[in-house]
Amino acid sequence: MTTVTTRTVEYPADGLTMVGHLALPAGTGPRPAVLVGPEGMGLGDVERRRAEALAELGYVALAFDLHGGRYLGDPEEMLARCLPLLDDPDRMREIGGAALDALCAEPRTDPDRIAAVGYGTGGAIGLELGRAGVGLRAIGTVNATTTGRPGEAARIRCPVWAGVGSEDPIMPPARRDAFTAEMRAAGVDWRLTVYGGALHAFHHPPVDHPVVAGVGHHPRHARRAWRDVVDLLAECLPVTEGPGRGTDEHAGAGH
Repeated sequence: MTTVTTRTVEYPADGLTMVGHLALPAGTGPRPAVLVGPEGMGLGDVERRRAEALAELGYVALAFDLHGGRYLGDPEEMLARCLPLLDDPDRMREIGGAALDALCAEPRTDPDRIAAVGYGTGGAIGLELGRAGVGLRAIGTVNATTTGRPGEAARIRCPVWAGVGSEDPIMPPARRDAFTAEMRAAGVDWRLTVYGGALHAFHHPPVDHPVVAGVGHHPRHARRAWRDVVDLLAECLPVTEGPGRGTDEHAGAGH
């Protein structure tokens, strides 16, 4: 296993002090980098492990924060914060842009080679960075087939991959259809993977607190979704030196 260095990174966004988790690969030179966005609950150990798994692959990875260092395990509190956020593209862009600035402040980040990978709310933020015209190399989302303001998807300048569970009541077929229609109309290089039988947040290992209805872990599809993310990055943001594939176990997808 390669040596991965981690540290906490604090930065301001949305009127809060955000507390991100930065993972650096072995070596000293600049590397491609990945923003890792969490589900609506916020930054937790699952996202930290995913950032570290990406660092094992040779990427600089920042798992960014949504709630000022807090993890919202109470579904009502999480929804009270996230639903207004998801309805406000400018706030999402502010949160994502601040995380991107923090990632670019790391000397080992190659600022011309950055991708965004996000889950749920974190995935929606990645899409909004694309709609804002940020020069990302790839956008990958799970559970975030969200649409933006009319016409702004034309600013997306990179491939977009989205994964969603077929039985996800939060991102149902109508939401998926609207997302794909938006991508088609904008001429985006997009893909959608539907994981049969999976619910919302199927990628996330079970948690020890209440969750919203329609959430459920699917271990097999969790592993597949992680491989799909890694393949997207390998295609659009290849690492020219360093180790090979990271494991889904380190990403929290195989538990």
